[in-house]
Amino acid sequence: MTLNSRTALVTGASRGIGRAIARRLAADGALVIVHYGSNETAAQETVSLIEKAGGNAFAIRAELGVPADVDTLFAGMEAGLRKRTGKVRLDILVNNAATGAPGTIESITPEAFDQVFAVNTKAPLFIAQRALPLMNDGGRIINVSSAATRIALPELAYAMSKAAVNVLGRTLANAVGVRGITVNTVTPGPTETDANPWMRGNPQAQKMVASSNAIPRVGQPEDIADVVGFLASDAGRWVTGQVIDASGGCFLGPHM
Repeated sequence: MTLNSRTALVTGASRGIGRAIARRLAADGALVIVHYGSNETAAQETVSLIEKAGGNAFAIRAELGVPADVDTLFAGMEAGLRKRTGKVRLDILVNNAATGAPGTIESITPEAFDQVFAVNTKAPLFIAQRALPLMNDGGRIINVSSAATRIALPELAYAMSKAAVNVLGRTLANAVGVRGITVNTVTPGPTETDANPWMRGNPQAQKMVASSNAIPRVGQPEDIADVVGFLASDAGRWVTGQVIDASGGCFLGPHM
Protein backbone atom coordinates (compact mmCIF):
# COMPACT_ATOMS: atom_id res chain seq x y z
CA MET A 1 0.00 0.00 0.00
CA THR A 2 2.62 2.51 -1.14
CA LEU A 3 0.13 5.32 -1.82
CA ASN A 4 -1.67 5.38 1.53
CA SER A 5 -3.12 8.81 2.44
CA ARG A 6 -2.65 10.05 -1.13
CA THR A 7 -5.30 11.30 -3.52
CA ALA A 8 -5.28 10.62 -7.26
CA LEU A 9 -7.34 12.07 -10.09
CA VAL A 10 -7.52 9.87 -13.20
CA THR A 11 -9.28 11.35 -16.22
CA GLY A 12 -11.11 9.02 -18.57
CA ALA A 13 -11.19 6.30 -15.92
CA SER A 14 -14.52 4.68 -16.72
CA ARG A 15 -12.99 1.93 -18.86
CA GLY A 16 -9.93 0.68 -20.72
CA ILE A 17 -6.51 1.99 -19.75
CA GLY A 18 -8.00 4.64 -17.45
CA ARG A 19 -9.93 2.03 -15.48
CA ALA A 20 -6.84 -0.14 -15.13
CA ILE A 21 -4.83 2.85 -13.88
CA ALA A 22 -7.53 3.79 -11.37
CA ARG A 23 -7.66 0.23 -10.06
CA ARG A 24 -3.88 0.02 -9.77
CA LEU A 25 -3.56 3.29 -7.84
CA ALA A 26 -6.43 2.31 -5.54
CA ALA A 27 -4.84 -1.08 -4.92
CA ASP A 28 -1.70 0.78 -3.90
CA GLY A 29 -3.71 2.71 -1.30
CA ALA A 30 -4.74 5.97 -3.00
CA LEU A 31 -8.19 7.52 -2.83
CA VAL A 32 -9.02 7.67 -6.54
CA ILE A 33 -11.25 10.22 -8.25
CA VAL A 34 -12.71 8.43 -11.27
CA HIS A 35 -13.42 11.02 -13.94
CA TYR A 36 -15.73 10.20 -16.84
CA GLY A 37 -17.18 12.14 -19.72
CA SER A 38 -20.55 10.52 -20.38
CA ASN A 39 -20.77 6.84 -19.41
CA GLU A 40 -21.92 6.95 -15.78
CA THR A 41 -22.64 3.22 -15.68
CA ALA A 42 -19.08 2.36 -16.69
CA ALA A 43 -17.64 4.87 -14.21
CA GLN A 44 -19.68 3.44 -11.35
CA GLU A 45 -18.51 -0.02 -12.37
CA THR A 46 -14.91 1.18 -12.00
CA VAL A 47 -15.73 2.51 -8.52
CA SER A 48 -17.47 -0.74 -7.62
CA LEU A 49 -14.49 -2.84 -8.74
CA ILE A 50 -12.17 -0.69 -6.63
CA GLU A 51 -14.39 -0.88 -3.55
CA LYS A 52 -14.88 -4.64 -3.86
CA ALA A 53 -11.09 -4.98 -3.79
CA GLY A 54 -10.93 -2.93 -0.58
CA GLY A 55 -10.03 0.42 -2.15
CA ASN A 56 -11.58 3.89 -2.03
CA ALA A 57 -12.92 5.85 -5.00
CA PHE A 58 -15.68 8.12 -6.20
CA ALA A 59 -16.78 9.20 -9.67
CA ILE A 60 -17.23 12.69 -11.13
CA ARG A 61 -18.61 13.68 -14.52
CA ALA A 62 -17.16 16.41 -16.72
CA GLU A 63 -17.26 16.44 -20.50
CA LEU A 64 -13.90 17.63 -21.78
CA GLY A 65 -13.43 19.78 -24.85
CA VAL A 66 -16.39 22.05 -24.08
CA PRO A 67 -16.56 25.49 -22.42
CA ALA A 68 -15.93 25.44 -18.65
CA ASP A 69 -14.84 21.79 -18.75
CA VAL A 70 -12.02 22.26 -16.24
CA ASP A 71 -14.28 24.28 -13.93
CA THR A 72 -16.83 21.46 -13.94
CA LEU A 73 -14.16 18.83 -13.32
CA PHE A 74 -12.62 20.58 -10.34
CA ALA A 75 -15.94 21.61 -8.81
CA GLY A 76 -16.94 17.94 -8.73
CA MET A 77 -13.57 16.81 -7.43
CA GLU A 78 -13.41 19.44 -4.69
CA ALA A 79 -16.97 18.70 -3.51
CA GLY A 80 -16.22 14.99 -3.37
CA LEU A 81 -12.97 15.47 -1.48
CA ARG A 82 -14.53 17.80 1.10
CA LYS A 83 -17.26 15.26 1.72
CA ARG A 84 -14.84 12.36 2.18
CA THR A 85 -11.71 13.89 3.66
CA GLY A 86 -12.64 17.42 4.73
CA LYS A 87 -9.83 18.94 2.67
CA VAL A 88 -8.98 19.53 -0.97
CA ARG A 89 -5.48 18.27 -1.70
CA LEU A 90 -4.16 16.29 -4.65
CA ASP A 91 -1.07 14.11 -4.85
CA ILE A 92 -1.35 12.41 -8.24
CA LEU A 93 -2.83 13.58 -11.54
CA VAL A 94 -3.14 11.18 -14.46
CA ASN A 95 -4.21 12.85 -17.70
CA ASN A 96 -5.57 9.84 -19.57
CA ALA A 97 -8.80 10.99 -21.23
CA ALA A 98 -8.56 11.26 -25.02
CA THR A 99 -10.56 11.11 -28.20
CA GLY A 100 -9.75 10.09 -31.74
CA ALA A 101 -9.93 12.27 -34.85
CA PRO A 102 -11.39 10.49 -37.87
CA GLY A 103 -9.90 11.43 -41.17
CA THR A 104 -6.66 11.35 -43.12
CA ILE A 105 -4.83 14.36 -44.53
CA GLU A 106 -7.35 14.33 -47.37
CA SER A 107 -10.47 14.20 -45.22
CA ILE A 108 -9.75 15.72 -41.78
CA THR A 109 -11.96 18.75 -41.09
CA PRO A 110 -11.17 21.86 -39.04
CA GLU A 111 -13.98 20.92 -36.65
CA ALA A 112 -12.56 17.44 -36.00
CA PHE A 113 -9.07 18.88 -35.61
CA ASP A 114 -10.22 21.45 -33.06
CA GLN A 115 -12.13 18.84 -31.08
CA VAL A 116 -9.26 16.36 -30.80
CA PHE A 117 -6.88 19.10 -29.68
CA ALA A 118 -9.43 20.44 -27.19
CA VAL A 119 -9.72 17.05 -25.47
CA ASN A 120 -6.25 15.57 -25.96
CA THR A 121 -4.02 18.65 -25.59
CA LYS A 122 -5.83 21.69 -24.20
CA ALA A 123 -7.61 19.79 -21.41
CA PRO A 124 -4.45 18.16 -19.97
CA LEU A 125 -2.66 21.52 -19.98
CA PHE A 126 -5.36 23.40 -18.09
CA ILE A 127 -6.18 20.48 -15.80
CA ALA A 128 -2.52 20.48 -14.76
CA GLN A 129 -2.62 24.25 -14.33
CA ARG A 130 -5.63 23.97 -12.01
CA ALA A 131 -4.21 20.97 -10.16
CA LEU A 132 -0.81 22.42 -9.28
CA PRO A 133 -2.02 24.84 -6.54
CA LEU A 134 -3.81 21.90 -4.90
CA MET A 135 -0.88 19.51 -5.24
CA ASN A 136 1.46 18.66 -2.43
CA ASP A 137 5.19 19.08 -3.01
CA GLY A 138 6.54 15.77 -4.24
CA GLY A 139 3.39 15.15 -6.25
CA ARG A 140 3.08 13.30 -9.52
CA ILE A 141 1.70 14.26 -12.93
CA ILE A 142 1.51 11.47 -15.49
CA ASN A 143 0.23 12.06 -19.02
CA VAL A 144 -0.86 9.23 -21.30
CA SER A 145 0.24 9.81 -24.87
CA SER A 146 0.61 7.29 -27.71
CA ALA A 147 3.18 5.40 -29.73
CA ALA A 148 1.47 7.07 -32.70
CA THR A 149 3.81 10.00 -32.09
CA ARG A 150 6.74 7.96 -33.47
CA ILE A 151 4.89 5.85 -36.07
CA ALA A 152 3.50 7.23 -39.32
CA LEU A 153 -0.22 6.39 -39.15
CA PRO A 154 -3.13 7.85 -41.12
CA GLU A 155 -4.69 9.45 -38.01
CA LEU A 156 -2.62 12.60 -38.40
CA ALA A 157 -4.48 14.99 -36.07
CA TYR A 158 -4.60 12.42 -33.24
CA ALA A 159 -0.84 11.83 -33.48
CA MET A 160 -0.19 15.60 -33.58
CA SER A 161 -2.30 16.13 -30.46
CA LYS A 162 -0.37 13.45 -28.59
CA ALA A 163 3.01 14.78 -29.75
CA ALA A 164 2.02 18.06 -28.09
CA VAL A 165 1.35 16.12 -24.87
CA ASN A 166 4.92 14.80 -25.01
CA VAL A 167 6.20 18.38 -25.18
CA LEU A 168 3.90 19.39 -22.34
CA GLY A 169 5.41 16.73 -20.10
CA ARG A 170 9.02 17.76 -20.64
CA THR A 171 8.36 21.47 -20.31
CA LEU A 172 6.15 21.14 -17.25
CA ALA A 173 8.65 18.84 -15.54
CA ASN A 174 11.29 21.54 -15.80
CA ALA A 175 8.91 24.17 -14.42
CA VAL A 176 7.72 22.29 -11.33
CA GLY A 177 10.78 20.23 -10.43
CA VAL A 178 11.74 22.79 -7.79
CA ARG A 179 8.76 21.52 -5.80
CA GLY A 180 9.82 17.90 -6.15
CA ILE A 181 6.88 17.25 -8.48
CA THR A 182 7.66 14.79 -11.26
CA VAL A 183 6.00 14.91 -14.67
CA ASN A 184 6.25 11.99 -17.07
CA THR A 185 4.51 10.74 -20.18
CA VAL A 186 3.60 7.12 -20.94
CA THR A 187 3.07 6.07 -24.56
CA PRO A 188 1.07 2.88 -25.10
CA GLY A 189 0.97 1.03 -28.39
CA PRO A 190 -2.09 -0.85 -29.67
CA THR A 191 -3.88 -2.07 -26.54
CA GLU A 192 -6.90 -4.35 -26.22
CA THR A 193 -9.60 -1.94 -25.03
CA ASP A 194 -13.01 -0.64 -26.08
CA ALA A 195 -11.17 2.10 -27.96
CA ASN A 196 -9.84 -0.55 -30.35
CA PRO A 197 -12.93 -2.62 -31.16
CA TRP A 198 -11.32 -3.95 -34.32
CA MET A 199 -8.93 -5.91 -32.12
CA ARG A 200 -11.34 -7.44 -29.62
CA GLY A 201 -12.40 -10.98 -30.44
CA ASN A 202 -10.44 -10.84 -33.69
CA PRO A 203 -7.58 -13.37 -33.59
CA GLN A 204 -6.30 -12.31 -37.01
CA ALA A 205 -6.04 -8.65 -35.98
CA GLN A 206 -4.40 -9.59 -32.69
CA LYS A 207 -1.88 -11.76 -34.51
CA MET A 208 -1.05 -8.85 -36.81
CA VAL A 209 -0.52 -6.50 -33.84
CA ALA A 210 1.56 -9.06 -31.95
CA SER A 211 3.80 -9.64 -34.96
CA SER A 212 4.77 -5.95 -35.01
CA ASN A 213 5.90 -5.97 -31.36
CA ALA A 214 9.30 -7.00 -30.04
CA ILE A 215 7.36 -8.83 -27.32
CA PRO A 216 4.94 -10.75 -29.55
CA ARG A 217 1.58 -10.26 -27.89
CA VAL A 218 -1.18 -7.67 -27.71
CA GLY A 219 -0.93 -4.99 -25.04
CA GLN A 220 -3.34 -5.07 -22.09
CA PRO A 221 -4.53 -2.10 -20.00
CA GLU A 222 -2.75 -3.49 -16.95
CA ASP A 223 0.58 -3.28 -18.82
CA ILE A 224 0.17 0.49 -18.94
CA ALA A 225 -1.29 0.77 -15.44
CA ASP A 226 1.75 -0.89 -13.89
CA VAL A 227 4.08 1.66 -15.47
CA VAL A 228 1.88 4.48 -14.16
CA GLY A 229 1.86 2.82 -10.74
CA PHE A 230 5.65 2.91 -10.64
CA LEU A 231 5.82 6.56 -11.70
CA ALA A 232 3.20 7.51 -9.10
CA SER A 233 5.07 5.78 -6.28
CA ASP A 234 8.07 6.85 -4.23
CA ALA A 235 10.15 4.53 -6.42
CA GLY A 236 9.61 6.96 -9.31
CA ARG A 237 10.85 10.00 -7.41
CA TRP A 238 13.99 10.51 -9.57
CA VAL A 239 12.33 10.05 -12.97
CA THR A 240 10.93 13.20 -14.54
CA GLY A 241 10.55 14.82 -17.93
CA GLN A 242 10.59 11.44 -19.64
CA VAL A 243 8.52 9.91 -22.43
CA ILE A 244 8.31 6.24 -21.49
CA ASP A 245 7.35 3.82 -24.23
CA ALA A 246 5.03 1.12 -22.89
CA SER A 247 4.18 -0.61 -26.15
CA GLY A 248 5.99 -3.94 -25.94
CA GLY A 249 8.46 -2.62 -28.51
CA CYS A 250 5.90 -1.72 -31.17
CA PHE A 251 7.52 -1.35 -34.60
CA LEU A 252 11.09 -1.33 -33.29
CA GLY A 253 12.26 -2.98 -36.49
CA PRO A 254 12.12 -6.18 -38.56
CA HIS A 255 12.35 -9.52 -36.79
CA MET A 256 15.38 -11.58 -37.71
